[in-house]
Amino acid sequence: MSSVNSSSASTSKTSATSDPIGSAVGQNQTLGQDAFMKLLVAQIQHQDPLNPQSNTEFVSQLAQFSSLSEQTNTNKLLELVSIQQKGLANTDDVQLIGKSVTVSGNTMTSTGQGYAVPGSFTLGAAAASVTVTVSDASGNPVRTVNVGAHGAGVTQFSWDGRNDTGTVQPAGSYKIAVTAKDAKGNAIDVATTTTGVVKSVSYDANGPLLTLMDGSQARTSDLSQVSAAPAAK
Repeated sequence: MSSVNSSSASTSKTSATSDPIGSAVGQNQTLGQDAFMKLLVAQIQHQDPLNPQSNTEFVSQLAQFSSLSEQTNTNKLLELVSIQQKGLANTDDVQLIGKSVTVSGNTMTSTGQGYAVPGSFTLGAAAASVTVTVSDASGNPVRTVNVGAHGAGVTQFSWDGRNDTGTVQPAGSYKIAVTAKDAKGNAIDVATTTTGVVKSVSYDANGPLLTLMDGSQARTSDLSQVSAAPAAK
């Protein structure tokens, strides 16, 4: 009788742990297919012959394995699609090289030959007066342009590459600052943009990065316009 009691105790213990797969899955939602199958085989091998696993439990665990397999295949497919889409996007970005783009920024590049340099800004509201100040690399103002009144939205302007006395300024990068006021003299929010030719495209953790001919950089997410590069003069 003592032997039978010992066997019953063992049976009770085995029954208490008869679903190691469900327990493992509950503890680790990222259980792999190989580990899942090993647990299933181990469970079958070590089940109590006097209290075998029911067909319902076995079918349920097979269904779990099937679901896990389908999910793994789906994840692999999604990863492949993501890689393909990234490759296509990178190809599109490279095609920007040599193109003239308008991006968020406050720089203008002069050729040093007195040619007009395009620029633009966006007004948050209608402005009664708008003034654009162009400064050199050292921060010294070289030209002040009175743009006049403009409505809310994008406004295009140009700088002729000269200072206030009409002298052509050296080739290089210049900064612009836009001051806009309404009819009551209140300041209006302004977002400046810069236009230049794309020299190269690089990639980092934050995505594609455009480098313009003047050395300034911008994200492709900052693009507002793309056009053919201006003809050389």
